[in-house]
Parts: sequence; C-alpha cells; structure tokens
Amino acid sequence: MEWTIAISIAFFLKNGLKIKGVSESMVEVKNLVKRYGNQLAVNDVSFTVDSGEILGFLGPNGAGKSTTMNIITGYLSSTSGTVTIDGCEILEDPAGAKSKIGYLPEIPPLYIDMTVRKYLEFMFELKRVSLPKKEHIEEVCKVTKINDVENRLIKNLSKGYRQRVGLAQALLGNPPVIILDEPTVGLDPKQIIEMRALIKGLGKKHTVILSSHVLSEVQATCDRVIVINRGTLVADSATNELSGMLTNSNNLLLHIIGNEVAIASDLKSIGGVTKVERIRSVSSDCTEFIVRADKDKDVRKDIFNAMAHGSHPIVLMKDAELSLEEAFLRLTNGPAPAQRKGGRK
Repeated sequence: MEWTIAISIAFFLKNGLKIKGVSESMVEVKNLVKRYGNQLAVNDVSFTVDSGEILGFLGPNGAGKSTTMNIITGYLSSTSGTVTIDGCEILEDPAGAKSKIGYLPEIPPLYIDMTVRKYLEFMFELKRVSLPKKEHIEEVCKVTKINDVENRLIKNLSKGYRQRVGLAQALLGNPPVIILDEPTVGLDPKQIIEMRALIKGLGKKHTVILSSHVLSEVQATCDRVIVINRGTLVADSATNELSGMLTNSNNLLLHIIGNEVAIASDLKSIGGVTKVERIRSVSSDCTEFIVRADKDKDVRKDIFNAMAHGSHPIVLMKDAELSLEEAFLRLTNGPAPAQRKGGRK
C-alpha cells in the first residue's frame, strides 16, 4: 500500500501534475545571500509564497528589500541561495522562471510616444506570448480598465492610467506570479483606491508580491506581510497578526467614567494585569486607559466586576493591538532582531 502511494505521488510530480490536497509554493526563496564586497546586503533570507496569496514586502530604505526583489525577478544574481518560481530555479532555468513572472517596477517601462494598444502589442511580441494576440490584449485591457484609452498616446495619460498600462504589460502572457514595486506612488486618493481594487482582484488568479513603503497599502490589500531589516528577515506573519506577534501581553482599550485615580488603582489590583496606562481624557468625566495583562490571561470579566463594584461605568472595551505602523517601527528601529526563517510562524 505504501509503495503504491509513493509511486503514484512520484508519477504526479514527474509529470508536473497537481495532487489534490497537497499545497505547493508558487515562490520559494531559500537561504538567499547577496554581498557587495564586504557589505552584506541580504543575509540568509528564506520565505515562501503560496498560489493565490497576496504578500506584502516591507522594509526601510537600505534594508535589502529592493535587492531581494531584483534577485527574485532575475535582474540580479545572488551570492548564494536559490529562488524558485513555480518549479523553475531562477539561475538554472532563467527563461522558464522569468516567463512565469509579470513585473511592474516603480517606474513603469513605458514607450510614451506609442499608443496604449501599440505598446501592448509590442510587449506581447517581445515576451513571445503564445496566446491569441487580439483576444488576450483585449482581456488584459478589460482587467486593468484601460479599454477607453487604448488608442491614446501614453504620454498624454495621467499617472494613474500610466500605472494601469504598466500593470497591463505585466499581465501579458498570464504569468502565475505578479510582482509590484510601489504601485501607488504618485497616485491621487481615487487612483489609489482603484489600484487597490485591481491588486485584490489579481489575487484571485495570481500570486502577488507587493513591495511598498505605504503601510496602509499593505494593510488594505495583503493577506500576509514580511519585513526585512538590515538584510535580515525579521517578521513573517498574517497581516492582522503582526502586532500580536510583537507583544507578550493582552492589551485592552477602555473608556471608563469616574475618578481616574480610583479607576487606575482598581485596575492595577486585578490579578494578571501587568500595567495600566492613562491615555487621555475622553470627556469631563470619562478617561481612556490601556490595560496590559498576561498573554494567557483573559481579564475582561474581572475588569467588568471591579468597575461595577467601584461604580465606574465602562462605556468602551476593545482589543488595543499595535497598528501596522507601530509594529513596523518596532521591527526596524534599533539592532536587527533575530532571523525568522522559512515562511509562516
């Protein structure tokens, strides 16, 4: 029985077939190192990205983020380590790996004296796409919502439409992996909202890696976020779990009516509470507090009972997690934290 299962799996893998229920990574970065002389730009970075996932890639200037992105897309070679795109290793099979990537750099590679249609036809031929040209370009224009400008010169388009044209060229050939570098830089608020919607839509059919300095962008569009600092991967987490990963306590935000000194004293006396912080006055008789408690201790019931006993009405109680901005600053300020390897934790 075991031999039969093993032979069956080997057959599927050999023939490039998917096995139902077996997850495969679309992008695998393993032990990536890049040196420039004595300078270590990327230090043993490893992570994976699954099919259909939208990954946010964050890091301050000089952290190694752009270097890592350039290695993944094949624009730079690594000193050591491997990058595999849908089964193709970027150095062993560069043509195969690059054919599976659609890349939108921060400054889109546009020929501004061409019309949108002529430019996409030119890029179609340059990429040697084997799909029906007319139908495929029309499909890409529809997805990126540029049908109404396809006969206009690119130089006459707004920044938002130029970004869409750049995204359209990245989608030519239906590559399974889309890599976007700062896709909303220079866009107005309406264009940013539209670009976010486009990126979310791409995640239904593609694996997307989004590099951005705009943290709200990552929070609004990405399923997962990784953070690189000083060449080292310092965080890899679901976007909504990043703040919890950085603290060993439960944090509650409270608005309580009554004498703030008495309230603080009663809160501090509750078992499991490690810290009580007065944040601000909400009104003349209502104060905002942050209560920190042991991570494995749920103190909400005890807080309610203590405040009821002291005749201090609670008008608001909710989780008070770090914002993505606060989490990012904690991860990238000061010495680089210990390396986190190998995808999700």
